[in-house]
Amino acid sequence: MIYFPRLTIVLDANVIYPAPIRDLLLNLADLDIFSPKWSELIQDEWTRNLLKNRPDLSKAKLLRTVNMMNAAFPDAEVYGFEELIDELELPDSNDRHVLAVGIACKADAIITFNKKDFPNRYLDQFNIEVYDPDELLALLNSLNPSIVRKAFENQLDSLKNPPMTKVELIEVLLNCNLKTAMKIFG
Repeated sequence: MIYFPRLTIVLDANVIYPAPIRDLLLNLADLDIFSPKWSELIQDEWTRNLLKNRPDLSKAKLLRTVNMMNAAFPDAEVYGFEELIDELELPDSNDRHVLAVGIACKADAIITFNKKDFPNRYLDQFNIEVYDPDELLALLNSLNPSIVRKAFENQLDSLKNPPMTKVELIEVLLNCNLKTAMKIFG
C-alpha cells in the first residue's frame, strides 16, 4: 500500500456553514485523510452567519455542534495566530484571520468557497494552497478513493432525522456545489 502523508487543512467558515459539506469534511477527517484546523474566530463566524440566516436554529444547538467538533478533533482548534493578522494582505481583510490560522498551524491548504480572496501568488510564500471543497474532494478521491467513499457511507449512515437515500444525499451535495459528488458517489 502506498502511504500518503496526512494533510493539515484549515476549514474556512463558509465550508463549515453548510451542514452537508461540514459533515462530509469531518467524516473524511475522522478517517485520517487530513487533519482539520479552525479557530474560535472561524467557529464564531459560521455560527453567527447561520443564526442570522436561519432564525429557526438556536445558538445553544450550534454551540453544541461546535463543542462536538472540538471534542471529536481536540487538536483542531488553533491558538496563537492573532498577532499575524495585521501583517497579512488579502483582497478581503476579513479573511486575514483564516490565513493567519493556516500559517500558525503550518497548514498545507485552506478550504474555502472564496478562493479569489486567497490569491495563490500571495499564499505561495507560506507554502499554503487553496481549494474549494469540490476540488478537495476530487483531490482526496484521486489519492484514496476507498476512504472518500467510506466517508460518504459514514455520512449517509449517520443521517437518521430524517434518513436519506444515497441518491438524496448526492443531490444535497450537488446543491451545495460539490459537482464531483455524482461522479464519485453515483
